[in-house]
Amino acid sequence: MLLSTSQMLFFSTLSLGTLLSVSSSSWFGAWIGLELNLLSFIPLISSKNNQYSSEAALKYFLIQALGSSIIIMSASFMMSFNELSTLLFTVALLLKSGAAPFHFWFPSVMEGLQWPQVIILMTIQKIAPLSLLSYLLYSSTLPIIPAAIITSAVVGAIGGVNQTLLRKILAYSSINHMAWMMSAILISETNWLIYFSFYCLISTSVAILFNYQEAFHISHILNHSSHSSQMKMLTFSSLLSLGGLPPFTGFIPKWLIIQEMISSNMFIILAVLLASALLTLFYYLRIAMTALTISSPKTKWSMKLANSSYLTPSMLYFNMFGLLAPSLFMVIL
Repeated sequence: MLLSTSQMLFFSTLSLGTLLSVSSSSWFGAWIGLELNLLSFIPLISSKNNQYSSEAALKYFLIQALGSSIIIMSASFMMSFNELSTLLFTVALLLKSGAAPFHFWFPSVMEGLQWPQVIILMTIQKIAPLSLLSYLLYSSTLPIIPAAIITSAVVGAIGGVNQTLLRKILAYSSINHMAWMMSAILISETNWLIYFSFYCLISTSVAILFNYQEAFHISHILNHSSHSSQMKMLTFSSLLSLGGLPPFTGFIPKWLIIQEMISSNMFIILAVLLASALLTLFYYLRIAMTALTISSPKTKWSMKLANSSYLTPSMLYFNMFGLLAPSLFMVIL
């Protein structure tokens, strides 16, 4: 899908806002970057072809505006009540990034977006809040962070079990991955950057796959995958990689975080994260095994999609390379 001139402009200012937040030497500059990022993403959400985009844009704006208001309020307490100011700032960043227990807006906003906007919300929009959170926790660790890690792990695992809409499944998966990323932030900046890079790679691969299938529901995967063995295997491996099953790419960052958490004696949080990973693997396996084993009747929609020109073998192999190549490099090294 080609971007229009206005979309390219807003995407450029969105990227600029993220860079400004990450590289700013003051909290005021970081706040300006967050606001620029917010105001650039709203026009990208809006779409004439999607009747739910206006609702999603309004929800996103209200939640992000609330987070910005909390940041301004925390700045007023910075001189006299430093601990309260840090707590409020942390809550605002957790709200903006969609981590539990401030996750309530994230699945509903994801449900109203098209797949390209879903990719931006799951990846680029998390860079600035998580970077600021890592800067904030560099000097002190608040009790709210371990609580947010455990809550995000539990909510992300349980919330996705009964979902049949793919965007909501990815939303709860993202909440679960937030728990792993916050755990990585507690360990070191390098670890969370590695985890976030792998998370962006895998989430983008899965969303691109669903976008090319025009799939928004589990039944869409079943209708399409019954006509293409390549699509069956790609859907199967993509979902298992997102769940973190070895030897796929998604296992590598979790493996690194598990080793570091054991070294740091973070056994309780690690136990919750591992239990939540099993639950997320369950609902990924449910989708993947169903798509792999069940054949659905041919429909005009599925035949048209199966014969479409953009589903070329080169695109499929490139996606598979992104899912498996890092694992192979780790084995070689």
